[in-house]
Amino acid sequence: MHDKTLTELAAALSAGEFSSRELTEHLLARIERHDGALNSFITVTAEQALAAADAADAARARGEAGPLTGLPLALKDIFCTRGVKTSCGSRMLDNFTAPYDAGVVEKLADAGTVSLGKTNMDEFAMGSSNENSFFGPVKNPWDLGAVPGGSSGGSAAAVAAGLVPAALGTDTGGSIRQPAAFCGITGLKPTYGRVSRYGMIAYASSLDQAGPMARSAADCAHLLGAIAGHDLRDSTSVARGVPDYAADLDAPLSGLKIGLPREYFGDGLSPEVEGAVREAVKVYESLGASVREVSLPHTHYAIPAYYVIAPAEASSNLSRYDGVRFGHRCEDPADLMDLYKRTRAEGFGEEVKRRILIGTHTLSEGFFDAYYKKAQKVRRLIRQDFLDAFDEVDVLMGPASPTPAFDLGAKKDPVSMYLQDIYTIAINLAGIPGISVPAGFANGRPVGLQILGTHFAEARLLNVAHQFQQATDWHLRRPALAEETA
Repeated sequence: MHDKTLTELAAALSAGEFSSRELTEHLLARIERHDGALNSFITVTAEQALAAADAADAARARGEAGPLTGLPLALKDIFCTRGVKTSCGSRMLDNFTAPYDAGVVEKLADAGTVSLGKTNMDEFAMGSSNENSFFGPVKNPWDLGAVPGGSSGGSAAAVAAGLVPAALGTDTGGSIRQPAAFCGITGLKPTYGRVSRYGMIAYASSLDQAGPMARSAADCAHLLGAIAGHDLRDSTSVARGVPDYAADLDAPLSGLKIGLPREYFGDGLSPEVEGAVREAVKVYESLGASVREVSLPHTHYAIPAYYVIAPAEASSNLSRYDGVRFGHRCEDPADLMDLYKRTRAEGFGEEVKRRILIGTHTLSEGFFDAYYKKAQKVRRLIRQDFLDAFDEVDVLMGPASPTPAFDLGAKKDPVSMYLQDIYTIAINLAGIPGISVPAGFANGRPVGLQILGTHFAEARLLNVAHQFQQATDWHLRRPALAEETA
């Protein structure tokens, strides 16, 4: 059962090949057997999952099943889930049990899905390797000595290993697309505002966006249809109708205009990754698409702009963790200032502290205009680069990451780690959607092809990705662990 995609599982449940409870029990057994090596889960909610599976089977027996009823998945541990620990990968929230459900959790529950638990992640979504988690690093199923990417590395690893058919992640600067690329799965970052952020613990509020991670573009289409939509509880949620994202998956690509940003094929890109991406583009040409080079001239400013804006927002968002209201609290504080200082020193990890300090500095008097305000002006230029490019082409394509997954512990310098997101960060600054799909291997580790579209072009991206997956089998490749029968 674990070798099937979400779409295939839905068809099998409808045909009565097995029940949702049988499927859930099978996957829970796989998690128990294999996750000790991967560390992809922080919390497994077996009891709640089996109860939800039984409810799904009962709904199916009454003829009330929807397209996602009874399908198991996992949630990145950044989404508040009623009655379940929601830690955000941090000691600061290791004792926090959410009193309510995030907007996307509500929508998935209403659709009849079965949550198996909460997946591991870089602390407060700050990282590109999943090595910053208070609960230890996640391992890549393709090579246990490699990182799975971050910050949604637990979700990516769990899907790639066949522990769950799909999972939710979040993407602030590439945190869905990069781990999807590293683990050989499909990951979609929707347009900013397309999916509610209500109940999603904030890192950088103007950049964060939830999205699906699964084995195929078709699976992501069905999940996006379930979680997208306006939410009055989220002031950044867009009041816009939700299309049927699966309706046009099979539309032909004849006449599709593809742009290859020259800035995405320069220094720092692994030759093996570049070769895989260019081979993928040839597949599109064989499907009737035309290809041309385009320019995104402000791309080289994306990383410095991001690492001013995101830490500034993090500094503001994480100020609420002070030991007073909820979360970690230091023992026997001498006074209020001691409470604040020791609670935050004990509760936050090194990378989170680094970004809080950077953000506080850039927002301080005398530096706001020089750094934060200027970074926001650069952000506008980056956004305009994409809009100008989409006047000429339908989609943009390039690598999701400059290298395949790197070894655990290989990136000790923060700057070298930040540079891993060079092809993904600008998309969040611009608020446009992007998807990473498996497109080959480099040195035995997966390579991701990144496809970008203009605002609210998710249906087009999913169609383009799906057609590639109909013509290739990269998304069907599985690590040895996923091939095991139990």
